[in-house]
Amino acid sequence: MQQDGKEIKEIIEKDIWGTIKEFLDLGFHLGSGEKSIHLTVGLLLLLTLALFAANFILKWLRYLLTRKMEREDKQKFVSIFKFIHYVVYLVAVLVTLSAAGIDITLIITASAALFVGLGLALQELFKDILGGIFIIVDKSLQVGDIVEVDGKVGKVFEIKLRTTRAITRDDKVLILPNHKFISDIVYNYTQNHKTTREKVSVGVAYGSDVELVTQILQQVATEQKQVLKNPKPFVLFDDFGDSALVFSIHFFTNDSFSDPKIKSEMRYKINTKFKENNVTIPFPQRDVHIFQQKS
Repeated sequence: MQQDGKEIKEIIEKDIWGTIKEFLDLGFHLGSGEKSIHLTVGLLLLLTLALFAANFILKWLRYLLTRKMEREDKQKFVSIFKFIHYVVYLVAVLVTLSAAGIDITLIITASAALFVGLGLALQELFKDILGGIFIIVDKSLQVGDIVEVDGKVGKVFEIKLRTTRAITRDDKVLILPNHKFISDIVYNYTQNHKTTREKVSVGVAYGSDVELVTQILQQVATEQKQVLKNPKPFVLFDDFGDSALVFSIHFFTNDSFSDPKIKSEMRYKINTKFKENNVTIPFPQRDVHIFQQKS
């Protein structure tokens, strides 16, 4: 039995494993010693397995990261993972070449200098792409949101990896680099809900009936179509101005994108109501004193 076991072991080690090893060692063998190069079937098989494993892992990661996203958002990540694929393939090839005995120091040095140069040249592009990834993943910005950036207001209609596009109130397309949403101050009017509070300010002459002014402003806001009935509009007596008593009517609307039009219609109505009730909107007045210098 022991003799049979030894024979089987020798067959496995020498014949079967030896044959496999000889097959894996087939390839190009150049030089000898430390500077020898051995590009074998075994290394090529190992490279192939590594690429298959990397491809499987990247697909699994992409599924894990995008499984809860909409189909449109998932497609935006395709180009990113393609770029990662290329980087992984390049690293795998360099490792294989190094294992074969090829000196890749020069290649790595040249590649590092190239990537540093590209990184500096494409710094803004990388920032925009990272910003796009954060926006898509954490849902901090969505299609339909109304945002204000650098004093410009727009309704978002498309979010890409590098840029976000919005339509302005004067029907122009606003193209915003995504890094602005992670580095600059951005007002999102509809982040929490679609309802926003707006106001219209007006000044009346000193001596006006402030109760009547309050009633008129509340009536105008209540009759305005785009103004919500609940929460109710309310009036604030803001200040004693230089030439007028300053009031403001505060109201809520779920159409803040059309806010300028709503306010314009309310100003027309306020002006008409004030004329009907003899409420005066004063213009700035200044007292000028002239002193004549006696010679």
